[in-house]
Amino acid sequence: MSVRNRTLFSFALMVGLLLAVAFLQSWSVTLAILNLCLISAIMALGVNIQWGYAGLFNVGIMGFAALGGVAAVLVSKAPVVEAWSAGGGGLFVSLICIVFTVALSVFAYRRLPQGRNRVLCLSLIIVVGYFVTRYFADPAIAAIEAVDAAKTGYLGGMGLPIMFSWIAGGLFAAGAAWIVGKVALGLRSDYLAIATLGISEIIIAILKNEDWLTRGVKNVSGLSRPVPYEVELQKNSWFPELVEKLNADTLSSVALADRSGALQKLVIEYSSVFVKLCYAGLFALVLIVLLVLSAKALNSPWGRMMRAIRDNEVSASAMGKDITARHLQVFVLGSAVVGIAGAMLTTLDGQFTPGTYNPLRFTFLIWVMVIVGGSGNNLGAVLGGFVIWFFWIEAEPMGLWLVDALTSGFGDSSFIRIHMMENAQHMRLFLMGLVLLLVMRFSPGGILPEVVHRRKKEE
Repeated sequence: MSVRNRTLFSFALMVGLLLAVAFLQSWSVTLAILNLCLISAIMALGVNIQWGYAGLFNVGIMGFAALGGVAAVLVSKAPVVEAWSAGGGGLFVSLICIVFTVALSVFAYRRLPQGRNRVLCLSLIIVVGYFVTRYFADPAIAAIEAVDAAKTGYLGGMGLPIMFSWIAGGLFAAGAAWIVGKVALGLRSDYLAIATLGISEIIIAILKNEDWLTRGVKNVSGLSRPVPYEVELQKNSWFPELVEKLNADTLSSVALADRSGALQKLVIEYSSVFVKLCYAGLFALVLIVLLVLSAKALNSPWGRMMRAIRDNEVSASAMGKDITARHLQVFVLGSAVVGIAGAMLTTLDGQFTPGTYNPLRFTFLIWVMVIVGGSGNNLGAVLGGFVIWFFWIEAEPMGLWLVDALTSGFGDSSFIRIHMMENAQHMRLFLMGLVLLLVMRFSPGGILPEVVHRRKKEE
């Protein structure tokens, strides 16, 4: 099968699976899965940029996604005026102290000769700067967190439309990736993985404990939406009229006395579907833009250079390529895409919950998406995001159906049937392993392996 036909067949099969869920369960469930598949595909695309383009093993994905979630809070929530009045000045002074400490450290590092005196001077600057910063920051943070702690207890945000946070999330993640890359990209791949995982844990730990910034584990709920609310749709006259027109035949068969209640149920159901469709349209647009840009980058001279560095760093270095600088570039770009996906996920949820960012669990899922879809292939990463998230969500109902079918010969009071039905939810992990095993056995490069277009030599 040609590459084009294989790609079309794979995506057509994925569409068929989503349609099957729509008809067997509901359109609302299908669209909920579709939205999360779109976000997962964007996140997998970011990881593919790092691993598929340059071979960088980043296990800190959830940390960058969490920074995208922070952006949603800092951009969309309204500022808490009382909190700013209570501790805003102290935080501003502490920020100046941090900037001054960093600048003085850089100056000392560059001006002093290498040796013991430079180490002592840098240590003194950092220690003094730390304590001075804490002197101003601690009282300010305590004052901020004391302002109506049950409802606010944090500074809030800028009160802008939440879609701006998607850009801000990418910038936050890119900035953090630049700092991480400057420190860790010189490490060997296995050490880089450990370092990025540790940094991810540090980022999430900060978000869980710094209540003044994002309320910590108390969470931030009620984030604004880029799409209408269901209640607003139900109250607008045009939407019920549209639903009534679309379901005229169904409503005509209902008794006149019950028609109003039936229409109300349909309006509620259709409003949920409409909102999810709006989200799907926005997410799909972002995915298409990122996919087009990624494809152009991969097929450009820059993309060929990145693949050359990935395949043989020694040869690329011998040709004058700055390996560390190129690695830093691709690390920042991939992390920015993950940050955008993180902001979109928080937007979809409508709340920011730092406790849900589980680096080991969800990082594993994202990596499975890239491996199953096809490392180095952008469309493969997108397909992997759809496939893995679909089976991750549908594994439990599929497991219940399978166990029910296998144990149907036993009585309802049978210990074996009861035990199997109670543990059917564990089929999720089994199914993930089975999908990964089958793909690696029959298509080691993924469902859509990387395709390298080699230029023909001129006669």
